[in-house]
Formats: sequence, C-alpha cells, structure tokens
Amino acid sequence: MGRLVVTHSTYLEGLIPLLRQLAAQPGVSTVTPAVISRVRGRIPGLKLRVSTPITGGHKLVARRGGSAQEVFVVTEWSRERLESELDRLLAR
Repeated sequence: MGRLVVTHSTYLEGLIPLLRQLAAQPGVSTVTPAVISRVRGRIPGLKLRVSTPITGGHKLVARRGGSAQEVFVVTEWSRERLESELDRLLAR
C-alpha cells in the first residue's frame, strides 16, 4: 500500500478521497498533490488526466470548476495502466 502525502491546506473538492483510493492500489508507492492554480474554462465535476512522465512515475492534472491542481504519482505502472485505473476510480 502506498502513501498519500498531505502537505497543503487546500485541495480541490473531492480530490483527497480519490487519491487515497489510488494510493491503496498495489504498484503505487507515493501520491503527492501539489500546487493549485486558476485556469480558464470551467469543468463540471472532478476530472483527472495523466500529463507528463516524471522520474519514477507520472504527473497528473486534476481539474474542477475553474481550478487545476498538479498531482505527482510515483508508480511502476505504465501511462495506459494509470489512465485506466483513474477512469475506474472516477466511475465509482
């Protein structure tokens, strides 16, 4: 079971429970939510997409409303496996 690093005081609504589920998956060692920024456009609900590869894992971008938050995932999974797992978790 991986760990979820909770270091900030604010997160996108609904993001932390989803990241807890992701961190509990075998093959995921660390999930770290990072900086929140304002973006143009509005996204209804919470959306997560895989952005770029990082050393040992992938960077995600979480969107909700007019905000975006970076999330770093250290995992042995491929991009495709991570995308399918995120789709499964968001469908719940």
